[in-house]
Amino acid sequence: MKQLLPTSTAGSLPKPSWLAEPEQLWSPWKLQGQELIDGKTDALRVSLQEQRRAGIDIVSDGEQTRQHFVTTFIEHLDGVDFEKRETVKIRDRYEASVPTVVGPVSRPHSVFVKDAKFLREQTDQPIKWALPGPMTMVDTLYNAHYKSREKLAWEFAKILNQEAKELEAAGVDIIQFDEPAFNVFFEEVNAWGIACLERAIEGLQCETAVHICYGYGIKANTDWKKTLGSEWRQYEEVFPKLQQSNIDIISLECQNSHVPIELIELIRGKKVMVGAIDVASNEIETPEEVAATLREALKYVDADKLYPCTNCGMAPLSRELARGKLNALSAGAEIVRKELVAKLDC
Repeated sequence: MKQLLPTSTAGSLPKPSWLAEPEQLWSPWKLQGQELIDGKTDALRVSLQEQRRAGIDIVSDGEQTRQHFVTTFIEHLDGVDFEKRETVKIRDRYEASVPTVVGPVSRPHSVFVKDAKFLREQTDQPIKWALPGPMTMVDTLYNAHYKSREKLAWEFAKILNQEAKELEAAGVDIIQFDEPAFNVFFEEVNAWGIACLERAIEGLQCETAVHICYGYGIKANTDWKKTLGSEWRQYEEVFPKLQQSNIDIISLECQNSHVPIELIELIRGKKVMVGAIDVASNEIETPEEVAATLREALKYVDADKLYPCTNCGMAPLSRELARGKLNALSAGAEIVRKELVAKLDC
């Protein structure tokens, strides 16, 4: 029988202190050469163990082998110069020094497939692998070659499709595309962003997901959230078209946010990863708080399509805090699971 309310994480988990500076987003590596390769592999093992011990059903690599959820993928592509940097405004929110697209982009070899194969060898559980989405990749670069954001996004979509097909062949069960840019550039999302995402998943047999959140708990994001008012209705702009898309799962943020949960009704019929853990807070949710979020979500999504999850990645948190939050996610899901089973038995 298929697991009811399978739990998972949205993305990153904290790295061990011997690999990178703890509680710091995009921290540089502390190791080099073969030591770094071995250290990343060991960190992946530890991350998997943390998820297993917490009772997480759909496991991931915790992004232990990558420094940044977007640029680590881009680093392996041709056509992008990391020495030639320009300052751009990322997601219309904060300025950052980014690499420059100087020529046609291409993927000379796979990026994460070796890591995915290693993860597959370590567990019989379903595994999920995250890739950056085309629009979010475009928004993290200075585009000197293509000029058009849309043209570059289509090229990235083709490259992501190549990687995704190899990840599927390596045994990945769910491939997730991270698209926080979908919460900002609504006209572009509806004009070409979702179409590019469809190109990225073309021909895949495994399940696919798109993760759209309000970001890590960093100052630039928390400051932006303060400007959004008492209701965060950004999902309303993109959910109708996503509901019509071929994406299987939509991953969204709910816990301790101002997202009206009834917006989930707009994607009725899709599987939904409901963010029931706030990654921008140092408070560990109680299992009952997680359960309450899930009960609310069940008003708008069928039980067999609800996947309890975290709002976003947890890289900036301490390992102890992340562990507590994962335990709360599992315990809260189990409360609601038992309630649903009891109803079926009645």
